[in-house]
Amino acid sequence: MPLLAAADYQPAMQALFDRSAAALQTLLPMARVEHVGASSIPGACSKGDLDICVIVPPEMHAQVVDLLCGAGFEIKQDTLRTPALCMLLAPPDWAQGHDLALQLVAQGSPFEDFLRFRDALRREPALVAAYDAVKRAHWEQGEDAYRAAKARFIESVLARPGDCL
Repeated sequence: MPLLAAADYQPAMQALFDRSAAALQTLLPMARVEHVGASSIPGACSKGDLDICVIVPPEMHAQVVDLLCGAGFEIKQDTLRTPALCMLLAPPDWAQGHDLALQLVAQGSPFEDFLRFRDALRREPALVAAYDAVKRAHWEQGEDAYRAAKARFIESVLARPGDCL
């Protein structure tokens, strides 16, 4: 499967985000729901999935994980999990045939970097082009190489001076 150009996936992912965000706000009125990942960055290529960052008060993080699991979300295996971060996969009725993942983040934690990275790329189209080049260069090398290359790029962007919330 090739990486998709923005025009080939972003309109559908924006519509899915809008529906999902409304449902999440109803389920979690205390949460801040943010569109993150490539589909939230104008012009970015992607495998065509949707990432949503759900930010909750730290003292509610574990309770919200339980609530989302009760609503059919599944904790994503083989991902980092801390008291401030939990990755979840949406149930089929939410995802509507797409890959939809939630990054449940405790407010004020370092995991709000999802937003910092998104915002840096939204501000600088040259970063989008560089990120796309990294993804294209490593796409055919397997999932591990692809993720590692993306992680190195993300870390380099977040390490730049001035990219603070």
